[in-house]
Amino acid sequence: MTSMSSSTRPLLNRRLAEFGTTIFAEMSALAVRTGAINLGQGFPDTDGPEEVREAAVRALRDGHGNQYPPGPGVPELRAAVAAHQQRRYGLSFDPDTEVLVTAGATEAIAASLLALLEPGDEVIALEPYYDSYAACIAMAGGTRVPVTLRPHATDEGSAFRLDLDELRDAVTDRTRLLLLNTPHNPTGTVLNRAELAAIAELAVERDLLVVTDEVYEHLVFDAAEHIPLATFPGMRERTVTIGSAGKTFSFTGWKVGWVTANGPLVSAVRTAKQYLTYVSSGPFQYAIAEALRLPDAYFDGFRADLRRKRDLLGDGLRAAGFEVYQPQGTYFITTDITPFGEKDAYAFCRALPERCGVVAVPNSVFYDDPDAGRSQVRFAFCKKDDVLAEASSRLRGSVQGTALGRIRW
Repeated sequence: MTSMSSSTRPLLNRRLAEFGTTIFAEMSALAVRTGAINLGQGFPDTDGPEEVREAAVRALRDGHGNQYPPGPGVPELRAAVAAHQQRRYGLSFDPDTEVLVTAGATEAIAASLLALLEPGDEVIALEPYYDSYAACIAMAGGTRVPVTLRPHATDEGSAFRLDLDELRDAVTDRTRLLLLNTPHNPTGTVLNRAELAAIAELAVERDLLVVTDEVYEHLVFDAAEHIPLATFPGMRERTVTIGSAGKTFSFTGWKVGWVTANGPLVSAVRTAKQYLTYVSSGPFQYAIAEALRLPDAYFDGFRADLRRKRDLLGDGLRAAGFEVYQPQGTYFITTDITPFGEKDAYAFCRALPERCGVVAVPNSVFYDDPDAGRSQVRFAFCKKDDVLAEASSRLRGSVQGTALGRIRW
């Protein structure tokens, strides 16, 4: 009998064996190597409000947060998060026991899943989904069960919608948790009141926990409205709501996120979180506390500016020949490349920087079933107007002079 040596056993934990370098790191590296315009990774190319940045500088100079902040987060930020939830949505949270500050939303997701799942528990997630969802479910020993958002014709054009019957059918006796993202990355779908009410009813009926990723809560457009699931009957006590400063205030590098939930849920998530980063973002917590108190005019202006950028890039993509799925929220546009006679979004995105100097992300990596998103490509529009205009021009230039407007890749 021989034992398995370290030389034959894979170094990577088998739960993570299917995960490699994230698509965002891969495509951003490709953008650097080729000098292409990076519309792949979702980070703004300008900083957020000057007064928020100065608040961080002031906190540094005054010695606020330069040492370990309190484990749950600085009191000023926890109070500001609670006040924001009350003011915007009528949700009341005790800042001392029902708010937890995290190292961005990604840690909040990881801590929530590590805390709330046992090995073998099933987690239903809407696909395509942010890639950390699958990895965090795997690290917690859970089993992910995808429910696919599919394109449907709407009054505003094609968009992705949830099939509620498919969601209900996905719930089994092993289902522990629903992991929802609305506004939804990458499709831009915003779940409406009727859909959320049906999800709430299902969660109560089947006694499910729900983790809601609401980091794009302030980025909803047109007639769409963001409604936290925790506001529905029976959901306050079973929902972990996740928010983030990065998307709302355009300081993604600060990594300030938070969890709001009832006391027992926050206590459970905090138990896992304390063994991840313990604490983070000390001085930035004070700055985000001030940011959350900005007047409504800031949030309204931010949303209007992003909607204009959405339309600028969307028009450019349509002019280049892409099929565009109109996003109701986030700062991403999902497109389809079949009008070019193309079906492999990954190969398309690998070739795009060399062909026309633009980087995008293939949606196929966000699906358990890659065929479901095989021809879908995501572009980010949280960039300067001239960058979006130049990217659109480069993409249009790729189809000029070609037969039937098809790109020759």
